[in-house]
Amino acid sequence: MGFSENLKLLRQRKGWSQQEVADTLGVKRSSWSAYENGASEPNLTLLQKITALYGVTLDALVCEDFTTYGESKWSELNHAMQADVRGQRLRILATTVDRNNKERIETVPVKAKAGYTAGYSDPEFIAELPHIELPFLDRNRKYRCFEISGDSMPPVHSGSYVVGEYLTDWSGIKPGTPCIVVTQSEGIVFKRVHARVETHGSFLLESTNAAYPPYFVDAKEVLEMWKFCYAIESVFDAAPVTAAHELPEMLQQMRLDIADIKRRLED
Repeated sequence: MGFSENLKLLRQRKGWSQQEVADTLGVKRSSWSAYENGASEPNLTLLQKITALYGVTLDALVCEDFTTYGESKWSELNHAMQADVRGQRLRILATTVDRNNKERIETVPVKAKAGYTAGYSDPEFIAELPHIELPFLDRNRKYRCFEISGDSMPPVHSGSYVVGEYLTDWSGIKPGTPCIVVTQSEGIVFKRVHARVETHGSFLLESTNAAYPPYFVDAKEVLEMWKFCYAIESVFDAAPVTAAHELPEMLQQMRLDIADIKRRLED
């Protein structure tokens, strides 16, 4: 009974209806009602979403009885609800492996970005994502590849893919580090990150394109952080335009260069 009552109390203290919570978590209202009534229990994936929504630990949600809390205890719990930037609480990273038990590099194309914030911790959703092979990466670290849209982060072009390394501890990010940030409200964004958790309880996200102003995102909104490692470009900067009258001279120089190479090979 403690668990179901905890769900009800957390919702009521937020002032939310059952329908609002169900819509936020992507479940039916009848299912959420059953959780609060103790008729059924959510699976592990949904539990992770619930703890993220309310900012509580899984241990507290499952093992403690919030109905016994006085205001001082609720004050302690509210303090514990602060953003977990060090990864000290439970975080579920869904991943896939190949036949050799090597972790794959899943790819999140633009068309999958909308569903990623809801399915990032769902093993079935992650298993449906395409994957790529990058054998030069460290096998002891976890990587994921994201397609980028927009022009806010030059020199990375829209349509390119960026490869990020999964970060558990966000407190050690150096100011201005490019990261793929997954948030509940903004979805997936590629920005330079400045931690402002101690002073503002948030991260400052900055574009390399000055036309886009920096903005803050609440640290409690952050679901995942991936440090940028590599870019797989969809385009490349074109060479300077060559005038038509310059072509004969260029071709003649190419012939001379080829002849020189042949001579060196014969010697």
